[in-house]
Amino acid sequence: MNNVWIVGAGSMSRDYVDILKDLNIDFKVIGRSDTNAIKFKKDTGFEVTSGGIENFLLANDETCSHAIVAVGAEQLFAVTKLLIINNIKNILVEKPGAIYLEELNELDNLAKKHSANVVIGYNRRFYSSTIAAQNIIEEDGGVESFNFEFTEWSHLIQGLDKPKEVLDHWLVTSSSHVLDLAFYLGGKPKEISSYTSGLLSWHQSASIYCGAGVSETGALFSYQANWAAPGRWSVDFLTKRHRLIMRPMEKLQLQKIGSIIAEFVDIDDEIDRKYKPGLYRQLSHFLNGDCDSFCNLNEQIINYGSYKKIANY
Repeated sequence: MNNVWIVGAGSMSRDYVDILKDLNIDFKVIGRSDTNAIKFKKDTGFEVTSGGIENFLLANDETCSHAIVAVGAEQLFAVTKLLIINNIKNILVEKPGAIYLEELNELDNLAKKHSANVVIGYNRRFYSSTIAAQNIIEEDGGVESFNFEFTEWSHLIQGLDKPKEVLDHWLVTSSSHVLDLAFYLGGKPKEISSYTSGLLSWHQSASIYCGAGVSETGALFSYQANWAAPGRWSVDFLTKRHRLIMRPMEKLQLQKIGSIIAEFVDIDDEIDRKYKPGLYRQLSHFLNGDCDSFCNLNEQIINYGSYKKIANY
């Protein structure tokens, strides 16, 4: 029987609680501050064990079948490492798993040593729109080319109360949602040429991005983003028969060959409208041990090389 720990008492944890409650699965929420614990109880009706995961592990002999790490990006590595060392065998950690490549490598080595299954929560892999796109791409014989945009809204981000290390690596801590989905469906980069320019007060490495390459499946791809201009997240996949447009990414538009009209595909997205999109399927797959669709630590380590190049880190 599943017994779940949720580490963190923020908005993502509340989203997971909504699903676990409806699935009638036992869970415990472990947070740090009393203030967040009080707010969480007020918002959800569920208690939070405050004081942090380290103190909880020291004071309790209990364990869990599955753990969800839903803390701030700057804490993901430390919390996940602690859970692995304490022999928690199934861990779902929110993206990007860790901010730095050396941290991902350490987690991967520890997970192998302790026989832990650690997966990273890129919930867009589990969107109803993504599943519909996968089916069409497979029927069409695969992706021939794809392009994506990961423009961020700098006017909002610059006012966020986030640690410097999170802002400094914003492409990894935020934009990687887009890149992960693009490379998940279109194929991992085999070759890539990247160009950057500009800077922002909160992100010094670059603010404008463009590039192109070829994926391991042979699909050509291109991308662009300008964090100092208007824009939005989007991905287009092109097959022999269709252009699949994910803009917004929760929806799927289809343009047929020979037509200039793109029409929204009628998809069964009831579950994505009831809960945070993608999260119900993501959590269900994790709890059922069906982790083939997840980004694992080894895959994230490989992806990080492309992310660094694209971001000019």
